[in-house]
Amino acid sequence: MLYNSTQNVGEVVSSAQAIAQGISKDGGLFVPQEFPKLSEADFQALLNSDYKGRAKLIFSAFLTDFSAEEISDCVEKAYTAEKFGGDNPAPLACTTLDGNELNILELWHGPTCAFKDMALQILPHLLTKSLKKTYDGKDAVILVATSGDTGKAALEGFKDVDHTKIIVFYPVNGVSPMQKHQMNTQEGENVKVCAIRGNFDDAQTGVKKIFTTPEVSEKLAENNMLFSSANSINWGRLLPQIVYYVSAYCDLVNSGKISFGDKINVVVPTGNFGNILASYYACLMGLPIAKFICASNSNNVLTDFINTGIYDKNRQFYTTMSPSMDILVSSNLERLLYKLSGNNDKLTREWMNALKTEGKYEVTDEVKAVIKEKFFGGYCDDSATQATIKKLFDQEGYLCDTHTAVAVKVYEQYVEETGDKTVSVIASTASPYKFSKSVLEAVAPGETLPENEFDMVDRLNELTNKPVPAPLAGLKNKPVRFSDVTEANEMQNYVLSALGID
Repeated sequence: MLYNSTQNVGEVVSSAQAIAQGISKDGGLFVPQEFPKLSEADFQALLNSDYKGRAKLIFSAFLTDFSAEEISDCVEKAYTAEKFGGDNPAPLACTTLDGNELNILELWHGPTCAFKDMALQILPHLLTKSLKKTYDGKDAVILVATSGDTGKAALEGFKDVDHTKIIVFYPVNGVSPMQKHQMNTQEGENVKVCAIRGNFDDAQTGVKKIFTTPEVSEKLAENNMLFSSANSINWGRLLPQIVYYVSAYCDLVNSGKISFGDKINVVVPTGNFGNILASYYACLMGLPIAKFICASNSNNVLTDFINTGIYDKNRQFYTTMSPSMDILVSSNLERLLYKLSGNNDKLTREWMNALKTEGKYEVTDEVKAVIKEKFFGGYCDDSATQATIKKLFDQEGYLCDTHTAVAVKVYEQYVEETGDKTVSVIASTASPYKFSKSVLEAVAPGETLPENEFDMVDRLNELTNKPVPAPLAGLKNKPVRFSDVTEANEMQNYVLSALGID
């Protein structure tokens, strides 16, 4: 299994190099040259396996330069019951709402209470093994732009990992108080956290620019370092996300909700497009998925793109109560466009260049037709998000966070528009306690809120009787370690200074 750059098919690398390098030198993203197909025997093995067994089978199909022992070691260390609270890191919670069945895939039982743990608990193990295969002796400098959850999950995954350093940038006013506190209290000798004056897109653009600036890479090389990424531009971040869609399908079959071979729909709240792309990749492997329902908040650039084929980031940016989706540049969409264009690197490069220079692009009629057939795009604003949280809790006693609520609301829109009640899996991306203020306002409208974030957590717990995840409860008295703030155009200098490089 080899990998190409989305912007240069002539760049061919192994999976280890793709993971270690993170991003292609030309700025493109690494993608598999072909997608392995799951056989009937594979599916039988998956149905009979636990989550770890399913992960090992999926990984072995893509990481052909890793031995079975290496893959097993990574999986066993990542998905422990201690870290995820049980043997199944991604359980399904089944409920109903207004007559619609909801199969909620809870992806937030890991150490940072967000879906990013599913990938970022295993990425450090994949990366350190990849470095030994490809860049033996070098230290990896992990650069991360975060809209909230990736930052903490990456910091937690990489803290004190040998031969790695990690620097996380987040928008100073673009994450929840709990997310900010999680990052700024992070332990570890190899970690740094810095806010930027700007939004997530500014942070993401800044990181990509640093990655692709030759002078900076040369300075790192002189100091026996190289850049890598923990964002979903890194193949080692995206690959683990394929596993939980396959696992959810197997759990639906094993529970008798569907028969093997039945198609399902998936509903994903997404801003950067990585989480929903992983489900599309699972489908390319043979997982029976009929429709990909893409849920956005008021930053509905993806909704408009799915409906028109025009991607236009030249629009108002909204700071919402679902901040992990406050994104106008969906970097993983590039991978989908490369695939749908017939692996056309020239066309993909043209679209990405147009996005940089003009802030917009329009795909071909052929690509539009496939997107329209496979995807449904919908969005909702903050008031609809809060109303959905309240309705789901009042009617069913199920408490969800602000991002999951967006997915539930868009799923309702989809069913109302199409009448399609195919069994659907809804990705739940974070614990409601990570967004306690917004969730508390939803379930107890009009109540005077406590001033302190942790008092809000306690009040939400009192009202709902839903347990507070231990990793969040334990944050209350942790001292703040990081308070740096920089301008977006100073990120490069911050990185060099943090590394002690002139």
